[in-house]
Amino acid sequence: MEGEDGRLCDARYVRALLARHGFHFSRARGQNFLTADWVPQSMVRCAGLDGTQNVFEVGPGLGALTRPLARAARRVVTVEVDVSLRPVLAETLAGLGNVDVLWADVLTLDLPALVATYFAGRRPVVCANLPYAVTTPVLARLLGSGLFEALTVMVQKEVAQRLCAAPGTSAYGAFSVYVGVHARPAIAFDVPPDAFLPRPRVTSSVVHMVCQKRPLRHETLFFRLVRAAFGQRRKTLLNALAPALPFPKDALSELIASCGLAPSARGETLGIPEFEALSDAAAAQTGESGFGGANA
Repeated sequence: MEGEDGRLCDARYVRALLARHGFHFSRARGQNFLTADWVPQSMVRCAGLDGTQNVFEVGPGLGALTRPLARAARRVVTVEVDVSLRPVLAETLAGLGNVDVLWADVLTLDLPALVATYFAGRRPVVCANLPYAVTTPVLARLLGSGLFEALTVMVQKEVAQRLCAAPGTSAYGAFSVYVGVHARPAIAFDVPPDAFLPRPRVTSSVVHMVCQKRPLRHETLFFRLVRAAFGQRRKTLLNALAPALPFPKDALSELIASCGLAPSARGETLGIPEFEALSDAAAAQTGESGFGGANA
């Protein structure tokens, strides 16, 4: 019922609910529960749910997003690591026949088995208020799995800016490249601190990502070069890549130049096509076997 959805975003009701079940916030897990009902409603709209999709949610909290997801989706599977929320969710999600709650850690969960078991092998979408303490590893796991059609996630605003950053900007980094290889991300809207209980010190943002992986001929080598280029951002491309490639400096300089790049450029100015050109050129000169299986 929509009334129950609204109650789960009412601060007074939330405090009474938590007190009734003896729940205490965990700073280690960075728990902040939504108290603004427009946020989950906006996330559901952003996800484009029309009643036919399957949804995977990470970190349901009190179920403030889970309930509107259940009304807008065919099926919802939500995973929660904090078992102290078990009696809370048993109450707040009661009566929702299309919701399954898994008590597990998403970082160790067998995602292919989950999709095969609960979604009949069909690619679901992700819609979640991600735990901020583990945002990057969770996103890397979800995107890298290739199991999802799209992700609509709430993250810290600074993280959202990194996910969507363009080459040459201060927010651009190795994870920006990783996300860009796996999806097309865009910031949908911001969420102020006063939309949560307890109130965090940061602004949040909802990011929508359409999953569409770019095929890379030498993926392992590609990401090795990306990590090297951003490992020490102030270094030139020539000096940053030297530890990652088995070439003398003069040969490496020629390789970089052959890709239309200046050896004095910095890695933070390169986009995915430039890193792909570098990895292709390096693999062609040395052979893929010299890089420990570059297509992995």
